[in-house]
Amino acid sequence: MRRVVTDDLDALLDILPLHIRESLYQQSDHSELVEVILDLGRLPEARFPHRELVLDSKEVSQSDIDYVVSRTGEFSGDNRAGIDHTLHRISAIRNRNGHIIGLTCRVGRAVFGTVGMIQDLIESGKNVLLLGRPGIGKTTMLREVARVLADDFKKRVIVIDTSNEIAGDGDIPHPAIGHARRMQVATPAEQHAVMIEAVENHMPEVIIIDEIGTELEARAARTIAERGVQLVGTAHGNTLENLIMNPTLSDLVGGIQTVTLGDEEAKRRRTQKSILERKAPPTFDMVVEIVDYYKVAVHPDVTEAVDATLHGQPTRTELRWMDEDGEIKKEAITSPLMWENKKEKQQSRQVRMLRFYLFGTNWSRLEQIAKEKRKELKVATDLKQADIFLTTRSYYRRKPQKVRDAEALGIPIYVLKSNNAAQMRQCLDALYPSNIQSTYVRRLQRLLVGRHGFNSDDRGAEPSGKKRGNH
Repeated sequence: MRRVVTDDLDALLDILPLHIRESLYQQSDHSELVEVILDLGRLPEARFPHRELVLDSKEVSQSDIDYVVSRTGEFSGDNRAGIDHTLHRISAIRNRNGHIIGLTCRVGRAVFGTVGMIQDLIESGKNVLLLGRPGIGKTTMLREVARVLADDFKKRVIVIDTSNEIAGDGDIPHPAIGHARRMQVATPAEQHAVMIEAVENHMPEVIIIDEIGTELEARAARTIAERGVQLVGTAHGNTLENLIMNPTLSDLVGGIQTVTLGDEEAKRRRTQKSILERKAPPTFDMVVEIVDYYKVAVHPDVTEAVDATLHGQPTRTELRWMDEDGEIKKEAITSPLMWENKKEKQQSRQVRMLRFYLFGTNWSRLEQIAKEKRKELKVATDLKQADIFLTTRSYYRRKPQKVRDAEALGIPIYVLKSNNAAQMRQCLDALYPSNIQSTYVRRLQRLLVGRHGFNSDDRGAEPSGKKRGNH
């Protein structure tokens, strides 16, 4: 099946002020528009897949913003609104007094055909989790999954729709979800409760859920799976490894626990005595990493993939893509592990300069300690370019927006107990170990422990014979 896209683009452009609308229509590729940015006192911008464009030499006025707001639906508790019978999404930025001073007008598209890449997975009746970076098409694929299961396979499908992201604005769901039923969620905080309500009240065979992002939602997902209802959803994180490292959502793939082995068992396994193990069966049977609209990477057995990752072994993955003729192609691959497997990759990553995004961390002190230890590091001003998100325990516990953004992007978060020099030295020792044989598992342990705000203690000798210090 070839890809067919419908977007009701005119409906979105019609809510924009005339001078902005006309500028967009003059673009030869306006049909590929991703979003329009209107910020008070700044020039209006349009974003396309491969470029950004200033739409007018005149700065956005309050009247421009008010014009758009008056032509959209009501903004919900998460500052999102829509346009009736479309999938477009208008998100607001407010000032301290609650007045709207910025808008992101994002084009919503129904894409038909890409579900063919994973259709056999959803036909199996197993639970499937979709992962991928923001804007890559996770929600778009969920819509088609809902339609195919409801219309082609005649299953009782309920879509849990927070802020009308999946089935559009208004009381009547968008045709993109077919005959699937839609339960709206007023605010993200209520999503987990609506998930359980759907199972208890409406006897679904399939639940479709977008953006599982909290511990309560992860628990609700497990409850649904244990009741025999098929679950197809998305979660924050780009890859399976990101999910394993996320203490809030790792339960979706079985959770992680520290196990202490006996001397003989540790020697037999050739590992440390304290290792990470999966602690329960995963909620989702399969994980699909969306690479782009035309390509996905499938982990067909999550149990096997998580165990292999924790034991420092390669994972079995299947790459699938749609060619120009609409044919689905498949190739079995062995996924290399981060910081592991191939020596040359391991060495090159060890010497690479890490990019730190600092949040509540003293940069000048960290830089001084890095110089003392002869470690190279760099500050990233753009969160998306960061390798490590470095913050302190007091900031992390409050869960501000930047921390949530880092989690959504799958960026490892390292939490300092405090902003003192000793903690920073321990951080650099953990992230820049002197011995290149440091394993993926030990790095994962340190990151997980650090994200909870605790210290970890490595004892014993490295393969070189050097004793490891406390971290």
